[in-house]
Amino acid sequence: MNLTRIKTQTRMSQAVVHGNTVYTAGQVAQSAGGESVAKQTANILDQIDELLAEAGTDKTRLISATIWLTDIGTFAEMNEVWDAWVPEGHAPCRACVESKLAAPKFTVEIMVIAALD
Repeated sequence: MNLTRIKTQTRMSQAVVHGNTVYTAGQVAQSAGGESVAKQTANILDQIDELLAEAGTDKTRLISATIWLTDIGTFAEMNEVWDAWVPEGHAPCRACVESKLAAPKFTVEIMVIAALD
């Protein structure tokens, strides 16, 4: 099967397409680091929309999502943005855990897997 790498750099690709599946790297809020959890979540979901579009799919084809929060106490704040983003009837399998992230300015990280159309 072919592999297509999207936004590849030395260390990692931001997404990889393998067969009919798209895998994204964990996304952090590149333009909203240090902002509220809600703003970081919205920024990350915009990035995910862009990656999925570049791969040839969209959020209606989500299979799975993994979310990391630096403070699980912000779970409701993140979910408010997440719930508004996920189209009704298209919620993926999902896990959300508390974890340290790569830099203190990042409080949310999200990785998704989606099917191609």
